Amino acid sequence: MTLLAILLGTLAAGIGSVWLAAALSFGVLARYTQHMLSLAAGALLGTAFLHLLPEAFESEFGAHELFLTLLISVVFFFLLDKAELWHHGHEHHHNADEGAHAPAGHDHHHGHGHHHPPVSGGWSVLVGDSVHCFGDGILIASAFMADLKLGFIAALAVLAHEVPHHMGDLAVLRAASGTRKAALLKVTLAGAITALGGLVGWWLVDLLRDYLTFFLVIASASFIYVALADLIPQLQKRLALRETLTQIAWLMSGIVLVLLIGNLAHTH
Repeated sequence: MTLLAILLGTLAAGIGSVWLAAALSFGVLARYTQHMLSLAAGALLGTAFLHLLPEAFESEFGAHELFLTLLISVVFFFLLDKAELWHHGHEHHHNADEGAHAPAGHDHHHGHGHHHPPVSGGWSVLVGDSVHCFGDGILIASAFMADLKLGFIAALAVLAHEVPHHMGDLAVLRAASGTRKAALLKVTLAGAITALGGLVGWWLVDLLRDYLTFFLVIASASFIYVALADLIPQLQKRLALRETLTQIAWLMSGIVLVLLIGNLAHTH
C-alpha cells in the first residue's frame, strides 16, 4: 500500500508539475505565473513548518540533534546551489571562448534562480532536471514512509515548487528543440524520474527506518531553502498596493491549502 502511494504521489508530482508548467508557459494560464510562485512558496513553507518538522520533533531524538541536522541540510543545499551555478557559469564562459553564440531565447531565468547554459539539444538541462527530480522522489518517499498524510502533502508541495522550475526548462528546450511538443516530451520524461527516486527512497528509507526522522528534517530543509532562496526573492519587487496584497493572498493560500489537505487526510 505504501509503495503504491509513493508511486502515485511521485508520478503526480513529477509529471503533473510538468503539464501544469506547460499550461502556464504555453496556454491560457500564462498570466498566472507570478501567482504560482507565491502559491508554491506558501505550500513549501506550510509543509515544512506545519507537517514535516512537527512530525520529526515527535520522535525520541532531541531538539539539538534535529536543529543541527536542519542547519547542516540548509547549508548543504546552499553549497549545492553554488556548485550548480559555478558549473553553469564555467560552461557558459567556455562556450563563449569558443565563439559559440546562443540563439535568442536560450538564456532564460527559471523558477530556481539559475541560468541554463546554451547547450545543443539542451541535454545538460535534462540531466540536471532528472537528478533534481530523483532527489524529490526520495524526499516524497521519506514522507510517505512516516505517514501517508505527510506523503500526500509533500507530493503536493513538490508539485507546486517544481512548476516554475519546469517552466524554465520548457523555455530552454523549446529553443533547443524548435517545437513545444518535443520540449514537453523531454521534460515529462525527466519528471517521470521522480517515480524512480521514490522507489529508491522506499528501499533506502525502509533499510534505514531508524533514521527516518532525519530524512524528514532534510526534506524540510529542502523545502525551506527553495522557498526562501529561490521563490520568495523573485517576489520581492516594488509593486502597487493591489498587486502586493494579491501576492500575499496567494502566499497565504498556499499555506491554507496545505493545512486543509492535512486536515482532510487526517479526517479520512
